[in-house]
Amino acid sequence: MTAKRISPDQLRSRRWLDGETMRAFSHRGRLRQLGFSPDDFDGKPVIGIVNTWSDLNTCHGHFPERAEQIKRGVLQAGGFPVEMPAITLGEILMKPTTMLYRNLLAMETEELIRSYPVDGVVLMGGCDKTTPALIMGAISAGVPLIYMPAGTMLRGFWNGETLGSGTDHWKYYAEYRAGNVDASVVDEVLAGASRSSGTCMTMGTAATMMSITEALGLTMPGASSIPAPDSNHGVMAAATGRRIVDMVWEDLKPEDILTAASFDNAITVDMAIGGSTNAIIHLVAMAGRAHIDIPLSRFDEISKRTPWLANIRPSGKFLMEDFYYAGGLRALMRELGDLLDGDAATVSGRPLGESYAEAPLHNDDVIRRRDNALSADGGTVVLSGSLAPDGAVIKQSAADPSLLKHTGPAVVFVDRADLDARIDDPDLVVTADSVLVLQNAGPVGAPGMPEWGQLPIPKKLLEAGVRDMVRISDARMSGTSYGTCVLHVAPEAHVGGPLALVRDGDMITLDVEGRRIDLDVSPEELAQRRADWTPRKKIPERGYVSMYAEHVTQANRGCDFDFLHAGAAIPEPEIF
Repeated sequence: MTAKRISPDQLRSRRWLDGETMRAFSHRGRLRQLGFSPDDFDGKPVIGIVNTWSDLNTCHGHFPERAEQIKRGVLQAGGFPVEMPAITLGEILMKPTTMLYRNLLAMETEELIRSYPVDGVVLMGGCDKTTPALIMGAISAGVPLIYMPAGTMLRGFWNGETLGSGTDHWKYYAEYRAGNVDASVVDEVLAGASRSSGTCMTMGTAATMMSITEALGLTMPGASSIPAPDSNHGVMAAATGRRIVDMVWEDLKPEDILTAASFDNAITVDMAIGGSTNAIIHLVAMAGRAHIDIPLSRFDEISKRTPWLANIRPSGKFLMEDFYYAGGLRALMRELGDLLDGDAATVSGRPLGESYAEAPLHNDDVIRRRDNALSADGGTVVLSGSLAPDGAVIKQSAADPSLLKHTGPAVVFVDRADLDARIDDPDLVVTADSVLVLQNAGPVGAPGMPEWGQLPIPKKLLEAGVRDMVRISDARMSGTSYGTCVLHVAPEAHVGGPLALVRDGDMITLDVEGRRIDLDVSPEELAQRRADWTPRKKIPERGYVSMYAEHVTQANRGCDFDFLHAGAAIPEPEIF
């Protein structure tokens, strides 16, 4: 990277704090109201700490302590830290889905940065949608940034069994529905899997996005793999605070770090870790904010050349705590070797390759060697075909191999309410060969594209021992989920995509190797159905949901707002 330094009078915050205008006097005076004198901030970078903590965000319970540690690092490096709370996206308790509000947090982050006198930011996130939202907003704001990952929680235990959050919940809930365990067991399993602060400790969306962000070069080296309760996590928080001050002086901005090669690195890591399918949507949206276009075909190109190395649930057998002890993401990136662009820039000021050049690999069952990969290609596959003209995805590493090439009759549910009402009906016409189809669960149709894509197996089939079926929807699914689930079908049903035209009994063919998902119905019949089709659901006429439905893009375009995804930077605010 080219060495450059700015002087104190070039700090962005000086526009607010320097001079003898009425506003400058007011700004300095009001900071005194908060207990700060000019000695605290004169000539120093003002560092915004964007904190997504909340009592209702189960992943971020340790953030108050981490924020103080980041502040300590900022002060040590000669900066002036200011904490800036932002809306929290708590994956578990926020309804109907945090995805509906990802773009709201992105907007808030961008406007927080733009409207206040900050020279650089530390982004505190981890719970699924907070990571892409914070980064999307900060990229658009254009100031130096570092992302501080929440880290994963400790591995779970119950009755002598090691538990993975989410994944084992789905497993035991299926057994409960099958009548094999009672409700108290499900409660005990959930309690055993919820032992500390931090995100899910499976390779769910949270762990995936934290790993991807390190591969993008937006975290300190090694930050993404440290468990939340580990003392090294606090050490990393302070180091992050120190580094962001230096980044401000170096004027090292997102545009200096994020390139097409950076995003190729992130996609490669996503495939090698068997990451969440949600990562595809988020990466497309994040890249769009950096004015980089990623077609879905790029994911498949990289998947075909990238071995799956991380033996982590729900696709593998270990957990993220084991991943950390095995060497973490740096060990995995070193094993990927020439599949990564080691010259890519990072927030550390050094090339990405230097961060993992000497990283040891302590357990090559948790992190496989390339010559002993779990699979020769990546965990996620992109599909296209007559049912998904603009694409769909499937996590092949978490699917039943016997179902990766399958043809069966559709059993259609027109929305989530219909699914809940009929899935356990003993008279439901369904067999293990059927293909379960959920419509109207996409970005506009739900709205917000909830994680409904792991459709439940009908109770009568669970009781017969069936544990996986082909399932198709325009929804997403949790990264902790598993099964042969085709997701993100685009265009979605609500806007008239072919998924809207599927009827009970239609034959559907899934061919993962051929990268196809097809509806075996004649064009003439589909044309007649389309002529008879109307959208199923009215969208609210006011409020955020109305704006969301009007402006959200489809899954293959990242589900960002069309007016935020690209375009020229917004000018700095006038200060009168």
